[in-house]
Amino acid sequence: MSEISTKPYMLRAIYEWCTDSGFTPYLAVKVDAATTVPMEYVKKGEIVLNISYGATSGLKMDNEAIQFRARFGGVSREIYVPVQNVLAIYANENGQGMAFEVTATAAEARTPAASAPAAEPAPSPASASPGLSAVPSAAPEMAASELSQNPDDNTDPPKKGGRPTLTRIK
Repeated sequence: MSEISTKPYMLRAIYEWCTDSGFTPYLAVKVDAATTVPMEYVKKGEIVLNISYGATSGLKMDNEAIQFRARFGGVSREIYVPVQNVLAIYANENGQGMAFEVTATAAEARTPAASAPAAEPAPSPASASPGLSAVPSAAPEMAASELSQNPDDNTDPPKKGGRPTLTRIK
């Protein structure tokens, strides 16, 4: 018998704690071919989603996935996130929550392991997702010597009251 993961139970517990405490629950997600999110909001292969009652419609959190509808730029979108791809769930107001290590995403788990010894596996269609592939910059890259000669113009202290971020400490 396979072992049941505690992750979906912890996600539901932190979500409930956030809502009971009057906090806004946020979900940090590793995006791959198995997730359905608006790709224009994905940064560095990740997206942060507000999963509060007021921001979602039809929220369903089961042992396999988190599904709901939410508005992005005024347009209602269907969201599907495999539990395996969740990086963290936390309260937006104070950052308290729980982070998870994502070693294999749901799309990677669906792809069977290469059985041929020393054979280079063919690239899967999932890895060709336009939102996840690296795109070369149109601007020419500066050499390290040029970078060190440019002084940092941003000497102002960081502004307070901005959007909170989640910092993972290992």
